Amino acid sequence: MPAPSTLGLFALTALALVAVPGPNLVYIVTRSVDQGRRAGLASALGVETATLVHVAAAAAGLSAFLASSATAFTVVKYAGVAYLVYLGVRTLLTREEPAAEVATVLAPQRRVYAEGFIVNLLNPKVALFFLAFLPQFVDPAAGAAWTQVLVLGGVLVAIGLTLDLAYALAAGAAGAWVRGNPAYARRRRNGTGGIYLALAAVAVAAGRGKSA
Repeated sequence: MPAPSTLGLFALTALALVAVPGPNLVYIVTRSVDQGRRAGLASALGVETATLVHVAAAAAGLSAFLASSATAFTVVKYAGVAYLVYLGVRTLLTREEPAAEVATVLAPQRRVYAEGFIVNLLNPKVALFFLAFLPQFVDPAAGAAWTQVLVLGGVLVAIGLTLDLAYALAAGAAGAWVRGNPAYARRRRNGTGGIYLALAAVAVAAGRGKSA
């Protein structure tokens, strides 16, 4: 187990890092504004469930393999990009429904959860984050490294989930007003699809240095 002082320092540092907006947060806010608080909460749970997978992978040493293999990094990165492009194109091509029928065509909560899970799972930068960040707080004298990684990862998930839920609730409240705007129904599809495609472009640009 990490020392209490180490846990406290890690929590403060993780809070500062998690608070910086990234693709996962943009996805959660987009879903919250687009479909309401329940969808935002489902997307947040999906994102953080995938973070648990990354924690387990880091404890098992898979993050080290991903960092050392340019091919593995590229495959995972472009799988994530392809999925974001798929979400964007699917949204843009969805037939627009009358305002009175919008509630009947919104994505079910299970799909929102699954999409949040996949978006985060296929983000290799999250795995690299665990490789570069968590080891700085692992003390070889405090016990097995993998148990410390699990504890630190659990703290990170708790912080991330708290912030994600807060953003989802706030964005959901703002979205209730936005969805009441008559122009919203006409702009929702293009705006949401465009955000997914923009996230895919950012993912490609951000990974160029690693892939080279």
